[in-house]
Amino acid sequence: MNPDRQAMISGWKSPRKGDRDTGRDTSRDVTAPRFDPSTRIAKPFRPPPPKSNSNTANAAGKYLTQDQQSEQFVADEDKFVLKQAKKKADIRVREQRAKPVDYLAFALRFIDPDRDSFDDDEDDVEIDIPAPEAVLRGLDGPQLRELDEDMQSYHTLEANTRNREYWAALLALCADRRQRLKPQGPEGRAVTSVASDVDRILSPKTLEQLEALEKQIKAKLRSDEPIDTDYWGELLKSLLVYKAKAKLKNVCAAIKEARVELLRARDPERAKALESSGGFADAAPEGMPAAAKAAPRLAALTTAAPAASSAPPPGTARFASAENEDFSQATKALYDREVARGVGEGEEIFAAEEAVPGLQKPLWAEKYRPRKPRYFNRVLMGYEWNKYNQTHYDHDNPPPKVVQGYRFNIFYPDLIDKTKAPTFKIVREHGRRKGESFAPAGKEDTCLIRFIAGPPYEDLAFRIVDREWDYSAKKERGFKSSFDKGILQLHFQFKKIYYRK
Repeated sequence: MNPDRQAMISGWKSPRKGDRDTGRDTSRDVTAPRFDPSTRIAKPFRPPPPKSNSNTANAAGKYLTQDQQSEQFVADEDKFVLKQAKKKADIRVREQRAKPVDYLAFALRFIDPDRDSFDDDEDDVEIDIPAPEAVLRGLDGPQLRELDEDMQSYHTLEANTRNREYWAALLALCADRRQRLKPQGPEGRAVTSVASDVDRILSPKTLEQLEALEKQIKAKLRSDEPIDTDYWGELLKSLLVYKAKAKLKNVCAAIKEARVELLRARDPERAKALESSGGFADAAPEGMPAAAKAAPRLAALTTAAPAASSAPPPGTARFASAENEDFSQATKALYDREVARGVGEGEEIFAAEEAVPGLQKPLWAEKYRPRKPRYFNRVLMGYEWNKYNQTHYDHDNPPPKVVQGYRFNIFYPDLIDKTKAPTFKIVREHGRRKGESFAPAGKEDTCLIRFIAGPPYEDLAFRIVDREWDYSAKKERGFKSSFDKGILQLHFQFKKIYYRK
């Protein structure tokens, strides 16, 4: 057979003429690198090291299971939420619009090891912080309930042991304060009669002494001795309150020491004054929070009826008593429930009621006594950071607040025909149509929103800013129009206008 054909069948390259002459071995692997004297010799192949079981185990240990990943995600999310809550509290305190919980969170920042140093401000140490107990003393029942919910959030999110003890102590004091504000029965008055004796026994004791006394009382309650369990049980409750006060006192001492150290470098004289004092203001500042001041203000509006000879203050005429005011028990319950929610951040009470245009005596007036429905409305105020305001203002010097929306809550619990829900309509005066503007430069057009219901309720009208509504279903800007359980709720915000080049 031809040698070339034999080489092709065997998988060899065709032998070159020089190979035949020199007798070079042609029995090589066809997949091996081709020998070429004019090029470099390729590196020899080195097999990889064998894989050991230990390396495989180490690699597997670097990966988390699905449950571990979920736990890590939740922990990271909690850290982020807590960090943002602390940052918002700091901003509100610096701008003198803080809520009660903001002062409590701001005081803790001086000893918080998890605090981000980039969020610190040099002037924070100069701010007068009210004592935690002073913050609690200045609140009433609804405010304490709101504060309790806010503190529960901090206590749940905190991971630092000392921070959790701080919030736990405040929660205990808040619960005790709320209990004291409740009307007491005969048993409560009996306990109050010996409160001075309890204070005399527990107030001078340290935290260690209170913990030892707590163990003794619990042992006495568990024993079979014939004792007055009511007395010792109430004493244990009081002891837990004093124990919380002792823990809070230790934390406040640490806060005071940290503030003194920061002040020594800036103002030694003030540092000495702070060191000699209690370290905190005795009362809450005058600019105490809208949320803290809202409830007393609302309580005054709902309970105080001005004398017939004195006119109500501007903007509060709607809250004054009227002859045809709806004073039914159902209306009062709905109204008090809405008032208890207070006024949130960026909200103000809205009572710009107007006379209903073209109002005539209803046909059913002789059958039912006409009455005006009660309401509790809020107006949403905020800043508009358009191009002009971004150029001329900043967050330290913000622009004037503008109306961004409304939240109407009107109470119709005694409708005769409950199958027909109350409605509303927009009334524009002087022949103006939707989209037209008659207002001068720098002003906004207004219109009337009229609420219409059946007997026995009269119509209501309010003057609002006439801008386009946002009907989107977004949670933070959601439109709401519903009638449920005797409450007509109309919540809306205005559309934001974005200018494009």
